[in-house]
Amino acid sequence: MNVPDDPRFRREMASAYRSGWHFVDLATAIPHRGDSLKVTLFGEPIVVAREQDEDVRAYRCLRRPRGAPQPIRCAIRYGMIFVNLDQRDHQLIEPEAITATPRSA
Repeated sequence: MNVPDDPRFRREMASAYRSGWHFVDLATAIPHRGDSLKVTLFGEPIVVAREQDEDVRAYRCLRRPRGAPQPIRCAIRYGMIFVNLDQRDHQLIEPEAITATPRSA
């Protein structure tokens, strides 16, 4: 693979590796809707799929029986697929409850 000699590219790659992002494969590995790719990163099975809306999404495969795949962050940069396995990055944040008192006329 020919790596461009571009300072922005090098900075982005360094940032990706520091922040928990990991290279999976080239985006051309899943070119069509419905295509998927299964990889193992640090002992965790990951499925990367090109969805019907052409977006690429990644899922952590849970080992529990009947466990639904857990979505994880996925990004395509420079034609490469990266996933983020950092657990802190995937915590769901509860939306803040908005309380409002209706006014009567």
